[in-house]
Amino acid sequence: LLVVSGCSRIDNHKFKAFFHKKAKMIPGPEVEALTSHPVGGVCPFALPEGTEVYLDESLRRYDKVYPACGSTNSAIELSLEDLERASQPIAWVDVTETVLPS
Repeated sequence: LLVVSGCSRIDNHKFKAFFHKKAKMIPGPEVEALTSHPVGGVCPFALPEGTEVYLDESLRRYDKVYPACGSTNSAIELSLEDLERASQPIAWVDVTETVLPS
């Protein structure tokens, strides 16, 4: 599971260089089975055992982040330290590019 800023998108070259495979989205019907959360509510904690979490550097530009927390209509305010404690990431990675609104 890769957690990125909402104004970022995957940079395919960076992703492949780090993970040694092509990035792909989990098909919608499989999301809940793999994460225990519905589409739109996937959060980086309370995941099935063995789920690997990576936090992207794009999150570091914020003091607080607001990840979903298990349902399509919920979110939680977390500092980056709190996000790290809750998600227990394998690593921080740099696999995105920023996309700012025009």
